[in-house]
Amino acid sequence: MVDNVPRPLKDLAIQLFGTADKIALIVGILVILTIAAAGLGVLARTKRNLALALTGGFGVLGVIATLIGSTGGVLDATPSLVAGIAAVGVLAFLTRPANDVVTNDDVARRRFLRDGAGALVGAAVVGGGGRLIANNRAQAAEAARANLGLPEPTEAATFPPEVELGIDGVTPFETPNADFYRIDTQLTVPRLDREGWTLEVKGMVDTPMTWTIDELEQEFEVIERIITMTCVSLEIGGDLMGSARWRGIRLSDVLEKVGVQSDANQIVGRAFDDWTSGFPVEAAFDRDTLIVIGMNGEPLPAEHGFPLRLIVPGLYGYVSATKWLTAIELTTFDDFQNYWVERDWSAMGPIKTQSRIDTPRGLERVERGMIPIAGVAWAQGRGISKVEVRVDDGEFIEAELAPALNDVTWRQWVYRWDTTSVDAGRHDLTVRATDATGETQTEERQLPFPDGATGWQTVACTVADA
Repeated sequence: MVDNVPRPLKDLAIQLFGTADKIALIVGILVILTIAAAGLGVLARTKRNLALALTGGFGVLGVIATLIGSTGGVLDATPSLVAGIAAVGVLAFLTRPANDVVTNDDVARRRFLRDGAGALVGAAVVGGGGRLIANNRAQAAEAARANLGLPEPTEAATFPPEVELGIDGVTPFETPNADFYRIDTQLTVPRLDREGWTLEVKGMVDTPMTWTIDELEQEFEVIERIITMTCVSLEIGGDLMGSARWRGIRLSDVLEKVGVQSDANQIVGRAFDDWTSGFPVEAAFDRDTLIVIGMNGEPLPAEHGFPLRLIVPGLYGYVSATKWLTAIELTTFDDFQNYWVERDWSAMGPIKTQSRIDTPRGLERVERGMIPIAGVAWAQGRGISKVEVRVDDGEFIEAELAPALNDVTWRQWVYRWDTTSVDAGRHDLTVRATDATGETQTEERQLPFPDGATGWQTVACTVADA
């Protein structure tokens, strides 16, 4: 249904819920099921057979939705089928015709309450048992992942201390795995097994090939790179970005092994659930695009694509960062549109030049004295050359930049503001950045759709009385 609802309805949902879409979807499902269950219960009092048929229809609907999905199979439809049968059985039991023993409404009511309580307890036991089994499996999968060893990279990456300015409130240069943003289409985090996992490279190549992860690690050089990733859904001043040490194999090494045909101009990453991203072939060769196995010194967390994913510096994740990677296909942009491009997002997805104020926070009260206005700026693939800050309607003043580590990571910046020179009360702080090509980020405001947000961030703060 999500894939096939009209575009205006999807746009409205994105505007209303943003990255809380999964929570909104689950809550919506529960509300609809509660209303439907109450309605079916009332209907069953007078039209029992119709209520039973409609209850079974929910299970049938689940089966149909699974089978017409991109990856659904007969086995995947089993839960919906079993749930539908169970629901019909419970409703039939609760609304079974009165027997000779039940001769009045009070007795019938007591029987219904007793049977209903029993059904509730049974549902709690079955549901709780299923959840316990799922949790145990997830814990076992996480323990197995955590105990995996990573091959040492031939080129290790480190965070030099000088890339940090030491300003309280500024985003750390390295984002811990637990704090790294997560964006994907999965309602629950897939817990997958590395054992037997393969990566297939196919399509417009001279020699299609398949590797296990062990074979990839043994055949190709393993390197480590520090790369800042950005989600296309990042709003101005938002936090859907992070910087990490990614360990993996150069995609270019793998593609040289299979031989890319000259007509191919798009690389498509395919996930285990058939989610796809797509980016230009050149991006595999003109930068360190990685088939990733590790993040910040540990095996990829499940939330971030274990056991394999793609990272392409300088491109938004929706066109490049396939998690739970199972296949790489060489094709053309004319022949294939990836998951989000089918939904009218831009096909290329280069990351825009942006900057953010981390401190002071919006509406924060600041004291008199030298107050740091500080944050981060990014232009992956180009690098940041300048950050400027404006107080109210004054001139833009250049801020101090931390040393650049490379052109695919963010840079911290700070401007030390003397608040003794301004009046008490509200003041607006604005930031803009210029990339290494000399292009300054545009003031024009644009929402993330279809190719990333633009605009300057402005934060209001209050200066204390003298």
